[in-house]
Amino acid sequence: MRIVLTGGGTGGHIYPALAVGKQAQQEIPGTSLLYIGTTRGLESKIVPAENIPFEAVDITGFKRKLSIDNIKTVMRFLKAVSRSKQLLRSFKPDVVIGTGGYVCGPVVYAAAKLGIPTLIHEQNVVPGLTNKFLSRYAGRVAVSFEASIDQFGGKHVLYTGNPCASQVVQADRSKGFASLGLNNDRKIVLIVGGSRGARAVNEAVFDMIPKLSGLPNIQFVFVTGESYYEQAKQRLPGENVPSNLKVLPYIHNMAQVLAASTLIVSRSGASSLAEITALGIPSILIPSPNVTNNHQEPNARSLEVAGAAEMVLERELNGDDLFRRITSIVTSPQRLASMKEAALTLGKPESASLIVTELKRLGGRT
Repeated sequence: MRIVLTGGGTGGHIYPALAVGKQAQQEIPGTSLLYIGTTRGLESKIVPAENIPFEAVDITGFKRKLSIDNIKTVMRFLKAVSRSKQLLRSFKPDVVIGTGGYVCGPVVYAAAKLGIPTLIHEQNVVPGLTNKFLSRYAGRVAVSFEASIDQFGGKHVLYTGNPCASQVVQADRSKGFASLGLNNDRKIVLIVGGSRGARAVNEAVFDMIPKLSGLPNIQFVFVTGESYYEQAKQRLPGENVPSNLKVLPYIHNMAQVLAASTLIVSRSGASSLAEITALGIPSILIPSPNVTNNHQEPNARSLEVAGAAEMVLERELNGDDLFRRITSIVTSPQRLASMKEAALTLGKPESASLIVTELKRLGGRT
């Protein structure tokens, strides 16, 4: 089977596409992949590192207000559609899947116009502009959250979950403990503000550091983000750093560390939530207010409503409240168990396989 993957800008769009591609290669021997992205997005570095053929089109996103730049974007879109058609005619895919980001616009649109079966995947509760536009042309729409179905009108919409969940369930939790230098007889509270860190989350953690020694049987793993790490080290209280606190700039084996964690404090990006729910990890979610359309807040709220998480808005975040929330959850076996069960009901570890099954149907392979 020949599959074109497209999605870009951030890892939240790229990794779901890669997860589907890897699943297709596992399930369908001889599958060939082509990834179409941009040279500006992270996909230009991430995809080639995965040894997947990569091609680029030149496209930028539309401004959300009237602007002369939007006229230029329309011209780029038309040129990108033409370039996409050339790439698609050359590769001859059976199906095209788009996972969001403005690069999907010309690629999926071109595929639809060429009569190539298409599927788009929406990671967030609130759909992005590109996927809303493409839903009129795509053969299928797959969504990560059940609450998104009505936003696409319900036609040709499949609730599949996020394919990132399919990879994390295979993680070895014992390797997570070992990589942190911790014994598996201690609960881990993992605090991470996204891959680059988050100043507001870090400030709340610094405020509660003096209280951590009050939970000696809990190990706190604080991931500052690489850009904040040196500053964090300077702010740690020297010899008075609690023995149950480990501070790291970044975690490269996040799946294994997640598998070892009892509770996570994090942002609420779609891919992170897919991994958290697939593993059934109770969570305290702090949506980033600095994202398009404030999409992380509805993501977090969906877990909160289900009983799998507590949500704290960044403007209400402080160390005392965060420590209180952590303590109330991690010291209650009943609360941990109920949140874990609720998270698992939302998790879709079979997500990538569900999407591949639909790609087979669209591509005439079933």
